[in-house]
Amino acid sequence: MLVFILILCIGTLILLTTWAKMNVFLTFIIVSIMAAFLLGMPLEMIPKTIEKGIGGMLGSLVVVIVLGGMLGKLVGASGAAQRIATSMRNAFGEKYITWAMSLTGLIVGIPLYYNVGFFLLIPIIFSVAARYKLPLVYIGIPMLTALSVMHGFLPPHPSPMALTVQFQADIAMVFLYGFIIAVPTIILAGPIFAKTLKGIQSHTTIKLTAEDIPDEKLPSLATSILSSLLPVLLIGVGSTVATLAKGNPAVQQMAHFIADPNIAMVGTIIIATYTLGIRLGKSMREVMDVYADAIKEISLILLIIGSAGILKQVFIDTGVSDQIATGLQQLNMPPLLLGWIIAAILRVCLGPATVAGLAAAGIVFPLMQKTGADPNLMVLSVGAGSLFCSHVNDTSFWVFKEYFGLDMKRTFLSWSMMESLVSVLGLVGVLIINMFI
Repeated sequence: MLVFILILCIGTLILLTTWAKMNVFLTFIIVSIMAAFLLGMPLEMIPKTIEKGIGGMLGSLVVVIVLGGMLGKLVGASGAAQRIATSMRNAFGEKYITWAMSLTGLIVGIPLYYNVGFFLLIPIIFSVAARYKLPLVYIGIPMLTALSVMHGFLPPHPSPMALTVQFQADIAMVFLYGFIIAVPTIILAGPIFAKTLKGIQSHTTIKLTAEDIPDEKLPSLATSILSSLLPVLLIGVGSTVATLAKGNPAVQQMAHFIADPNIAMVGTIIIATYTLGIRLGKSMREVMDVYADAIKEISLILLIIGSAGILKQVFIDTGVSDQIATGLQQLNMPPLLLGWIIAAILRVCLGPATVAGLAAAGIVFPLMQKTGADPNLMVLSVGAGSLFCSHVNDTSFWVFKEYFGLDMKRTFLSWSMMESLVSVLGLVGVLIINMFI
């Protein structure tokens, strides 16, 4: 009966989002209430579970995700992303241009959410392809690979950040493991895979240019990179100092404070407001307008994340989590692999990677607790699975197809194949690290 209810809930989630085209936030709430009814939760508990689920999920995420969105928006509006891309292109030259595109995507992709990064960097892809007279897909895939990997693997992006909270993982270790996996994944699914795409010609009617901001008005390369990576640096340095200063409680306490993601993001925003805003001649009002636009863009993401927390809370409060874990354990499959498979199946069915990852988390969480699987690696396993095989039910598939002027077959051979490679390579990286810890 439990398996039937679980399948029914997931099936309803899939149908409402794909067939009925219902808002994902509303869908998660409806399915969560349906699950509560079917699992026999007392009526008076359901409103409390909804509040607890959405509050528990968003309580530790709102500051990081909102401030992360603000930073990403400012990195784009200030021209920092343009400076990084231009500098990488000039440094690598035509021979290694795909490597330059990957490195740009990696650096810019840390603060920029995927959708923002795509529309911000797509003019750069067009201009580089035109300058060197190279195929658009060959130039674009390496940069988009890096953006996709950052989106699926590394905090403070919404999905890995939400998974880190759900699985009670260590954000510094998630980032460290994620970065170790991300680099070879980007190389293999980016520049190396792109070599097989040189023969794919685009027939796009879109004309874009990258030089929106004159060079003299751009921030320096050092300022651009440091401002983009500052949250990572603060968390990394703080965590390292805290580990080394075990004999000094005062220093350790201060280091933990600095390494806290919320504090790191607040400090970053304060500094970036000056380095990428005031210092470049922008008024405080202009910078605040950039931040206001960022909040509008990520509000739906926050609601989706919060509503996904409700479904997980229903499973916990009804005691179903333990039964799910017991049932999954009987499959005799490594928990990290099982987490990846569940997320990959939901990705194929649901479409958006963030939705697939969050939906998988509610199922995988009890399994992780029962088996003792490393929560940091489980974040990355589910994150990798959530990127598997983007196809027609994923908005990113159609955006890529139309911007690059491809037919369905070539979109599958380029975009869908790249996403699948990223997903599988991510899993391989997780399993390799798991062998050594």
